[in-house]
Amino acid sequence: MKHIIITLALLGAASSAYAKKECTSEPKSKWMSAVDFKKKVEADGYKISKFKQPGTCYEIYGTNKDGKKVEIYFNPVDGSIVKEK
Repeated sequence: MKHIIITLALLGAASSAYAKKECTSEPKSKWMSAVDFKKKVEADGYKISKFKQPGTCYEIYGTNKDGKKVEIYFNPVDGSIVKEK
């Protein structure tokens, strides 16, 4: 029985790790366009190698102004950083 409980707990933790990020509750009509967002981020010194739109976020993979690799989730309404890895 312990093995079943441990297995279920691990499966629950793993599935939540793959859940999409929640960055805003605003409708898409209030989001920045992807083009304008990319221009803003690049003006802030980031170089984008990959752009994604998971859930309610804009996400980039690339480098910051210091050349360090980044993975960042942004609020698509105002471009603020929600989570950075």
